[in-house]
Amino acid sequence: MKRQNYTPEIKECAVRMLIEAAGDYPSNWSAIQAIAPKIDCTPETLRSWHKKHIDQTIPASVQAQSQEQRIKELERECRELRQANETIRKASAFFAQAETGRPPK
Repeated sequence: MKRQNYTPEIKECAVRMLIEAAGDYPSNWSAIQAIAPKIDCTPETLRSWHKKHIDQTIPASVQAQSQEQRIKELERECRELRQANETIRKASAFFAQAETGRPPK
């Protein structure tokens, strides 16, 4: 089987067609499978072109920033939950002492 070379213009046109038609299909993969035969390539080839297009339009720094932001939010939430657990632990110890009739420290 001969490997076919595609020009950058064909790749760009195919990706543009995929982006425009994506709303007409239930999933991105079904759109890829419908459009790939029209440009005489395999669906996997079109999928890789689309992925490269997305990686170029959304730089890795933006993706990394969103991941860093998510990590910060999770760390803040973890801190708040630890503080809440400590408060609950102290309150339960206080009430346990009150039930036994011992004076609090």
